[in-house]
Amino acid sequence: MASLANAVVVPVTTPPIASHTIRSLTTEILRNGQEDEVLEFLSARPIQTIVMAGFVRDNGLESALNRGVFYSCRDARGHLEGVALIGHVTMVEALSDEAIKIIAELAQRETRINLIIGEREKIRKFWDEYKTSGQPSRLVCQQLLFEQHSPSAVREEVRGLRLATLADLDLIVPIHAQIAFEESGVDPLAADPDAFRERCARRIEKGRVWVWIKNGRLLFKVGVVSEGPDVIYLEGTWVDPEARGKGHGQRCLSQVSRSLLKRVRAICLLVNENNHVAQSLYRRAGYQICSQYETIFLQ
Repeated sequence: MASLANAVVVPVTTPPIASHTIRSLTTEILRNGQEDEVLEFLSARPIQTIVMAGFVRDNGLESALNRGVFYSCRDARGHLEGVALIGHVTMVEALSDEAIKIIAELAQRETRINLIIGEREKIRKFWDEYKTSGQPSRLVCQQLLFEQHSPSAVREEVRGLRLATLADLDLIVPIHAQIAFEESGVDPLAADPDAFRERCARRIEKGRVWVWIKNGRLLFKVGVVSEGPDVIYLEGTWVDPEARGKGHGQRCLSQVSRSLLKRVRAICLLVNENNHVAQSLYRRAGYQICSQYETIFLQ
C-alpha cells in the first residue's frame, strides 16, 4: 500500500466552517474526549477501519500527528452515520451514500490532500462527488486487502528476526522511502527527509518494526501501522532483492504473523493489484484476499 508514514507533515488548519448539513445529516469536527464513541462506531468493521482507529488510539482525535481533521456525520437523532479523517491521508467510514456525499463535500475545502484511500466501491462514490470541485487526481492504484486469522506453520525459525532499534534507523529509512516512491511516485526523502526520518523513528520506538539484519545488511523488514484489540495492520514488507526466491520472505513474514496473532484475532495488509510477486508471498504466508481497495493520489 501507499505508505501512511511516507509523506511531508503539513500542518492542517481547522476549516473556517466547522459544521455542514444536508437533509437530516449534520457534520462537525470531532474533538478530544469523543474517542470512545468514535472507536465504538469503527469497531463494527475492525479490519476495514483499523487505520483510522489506529490514528485515534495513537494520537487522539486532535493531533498534528494525524495530519488532518476528524469529522463526524450524524443523523437527526445524533447517532453517528459516518466518521472521516480529511487531510494528508483521507479515509471515510460511512453507513450510507448520503453520508459519503456530505463528507466528500467537506473534503473539497481541504487543498492539501495527498491521497484518498478505502474500499473500492465507497471510494468511487466519494470520488464521484469530490471530483466536481476537489483537487485533480494524478495516479489511481487498485489494491487488494489481504487478511490472516490463523497462523501458518513456520518451517524454520529465522533466528536473527527481531524488533528494530534506533540503531537500525539508517538501514530502514532508505528502504521505506524506496517502497513509498515505488507506490506513489513521490520520494519522501526529497520532499522532507527530516520529517520522514522522524516518522520512521517513531514507529521503531513504538516497537512496530521487525527486521532481519545479517552482517550489517538489511534482508527483511515489515512494520505495524495500526494495532487494535482485534486487528493489526501491516505495511512496508520488503525483502532484499539478492535474498528473494529463497523462501526468506515467507519464513520471516510467517514468523512475524504468528507472533502477532498471539495478541489479536486478525492481521491485514494491502498490496497493489499488479504486484503478483507480493501477492504470491502473502498467500504462501497464509494470507487470503478479503476486499478490493483503491487509492487515489492527488496533484
